[in-house]
Amino acid sequence: MRVPSSVLYPLLSLTIFGLCPSMTIGPKEGWQVYSSAQDADGRCICTVVAPEQNLCSRDAKSKQLRQLLEKVQNMSQSIEVLNLRTQRDFQYVMKMENQMKGLRTKFRQVEDERKSMISKNYQELKDKMDELKPLIPVLEQYKMDAALISQFKEEIRNLSVVLTGIQEELGAYDYDELYQRVLRLDTRLRSCMGKLTCGKLMKITGPVTIKTSGTRFGAWMTDPLASTRNNRVWYMDSYTNSKIVREYKTMEDFVAGVVSRTYSLPYKWEGTNHIVYNGSLYYNKYQSNIIVKYSFDLGTVLAQRALEFAGFHNMYPYTWGGYSDIDVMADEMGLWVVYATNQNAGNVVISQIDPDTLQVLNTWNTEYSKRNAGESFMICGTLYITNSHLSGAKVYYAYSTKTSTYEYIDIPFHNQYFHISMLDYNARDRALYAWNNGHQVIFNVTLFHVIKTDDDS
Repeated sequence: MRVPSSVLYPLLSLTIFGLCPSMTIGPKEGWQVYSSAQDADGRCICTVVAPEQNLCSRDAKSKQLRQLLEKVQNMSQSIEVLNLRTQRDFQYVMKMENQMKGLRTKFRQVEDERKSMISKNYQELKDKMDELKPLIPVLEQYKMDAALISQFKEEIRNLSVVLTGIQEELGAYDYDELYQRVLRLDTRLRSCMGKLTCGKLMKITGPVTIKTSGTRFGAWMTDPLASTRNNRVWYMDSYTNSKIVREYKTMEDFVAGVVSRTYSLPYKWEGTNHIVYNGSLYYNKYQSNIIVKYSFDLGTVLAQRALEFAGFHNMYPYTWGGYSDIDVMADEMGLWVVYATNQNAGNVVISQIDPDTLQVLNTWNTEYSKRNAGESFMICGTLYITNSHLSGAKVYYAYSTKTSTYEYIDIPFHNQYFHISMLDYNARDRALYAWNNGHQVIFNVTLFHVIKTDDDS
C-alpha cells in the first residue's frame, strides 16, 4: 500500500565511501552532502541526505526569480491603487480650479474697491475661502503620493539591476540543460535509495494525520510485502473483545470510509499489536499467549502456536496496558514477536518466527523492562523501544539482533494526540504507522546507510 507522495517521502541518509566534493547544500535547496575525515585508505567519507521530492526544483535562481516576481506584482498593485486615487483627486482639483479663479477675481475686485468695500464683500470672500478648505487634505495626499512614486522609482531601479545580474549569470551556460541534468541525477540517487534495504534509525518526523476514527485504542496497517498495485488497508478498532476487521481497497477509500470487505475472525484478539504480512493477519488470541495466522484470501486460520513462557492478558503489557503483552511485527528481515517472560524477569524478549509455521527461529533476551516500554518496533533487525506512550515520548533504547548488543539513544518524536496505543514500522513504505488517541497517523523515518562501491571490494 503506497500512501500519496505528500505523505510518504521519508528522508533517507546515506554514507558513501568514495571520492566526493567538499560542499554543503542548504536543507531547503536539495541534496545535502557533508564531507568528513578520510578513512585509513585515504578515501573521503561523505553523507548524503535526500530532500523531499519537490525540493529539487526549488533552486536558488528559481527562488530569487519568484521573489522578484512577487515584488513586481506588489508594486503593480500599489501603482494601480495610486493611479485610481490620482484620477479621483485630479477631478476634484479641476473643480477647485474654477473656484480659485473666482476667488482671484474677487481679490482683484476687493483691491480695486478697498475704499468702498462693505461687509457683504467680506462675507463673500469668507464663503469662497470655506469652499477651498477641502482642497488642503487633497494637496497633502498629493505630497504623500509624490514620495511614494519616488520610492517606486528607486525599487524599479534596484529591480532592474538584480534582473540584469541574473540574466548575465544565466547567459554563462545553458540553464535548462543544467536543470535537466540535476533532475536526472536526483532520479538516479532516488533509484539507488530505492534499492537500499537496511539502515540505522536517525530521525522521526511528522506525524501526518490520515484519518480520525474509532476509539482511543486500535490498529491499522498495510502489507509490507504487497505489490505496488495492492494498496489495501486493514482496520481493527479497540484492543479487546472484538473479531471484526475492515478492509479498504486504497488509502483514499480508507480516508473516505469506503469499506470493501469485512472479516469476522474465528477468535477474538487481544491488544493492538497485530500485523498483516504477505496477505495474512498475525495476531494474539484473546486471553492466551497463542499467535494466530489468518488468511484474508482464504478466510481461514492457516496456523496458530503458543509462545512458550510469554506473559499475556496484562501480565507484561506496555505502559498503557490494553493487553499489549505480545507484539507481532515485521521488518526487512522477516517476522518478529516481542514479549516478556518470568524467566527473563519481565524484561523484553525478542523472537524471530517462521511466517508459515509460527515456529520460533531464534530468541534474544534483553535487560529492558517490558512494563517500562511505551511501544516498540523493528527496523533492519534492531528493536527500538520508546520510553512512554504519552506526550514527551522518545525512542530511548535500541537492541541489535545482529550483534546482540544494546544502546541507549535519544530520538524524539511528536506525540501529537498525547496517547499512542500502536506503533509499527512498514518496510515497504519506510514509515511508522500509529494509532494516536483515535487518530490514524504516519511518521516518516530517516535511516542511516553505509554503502560500499565496487572500488571498495
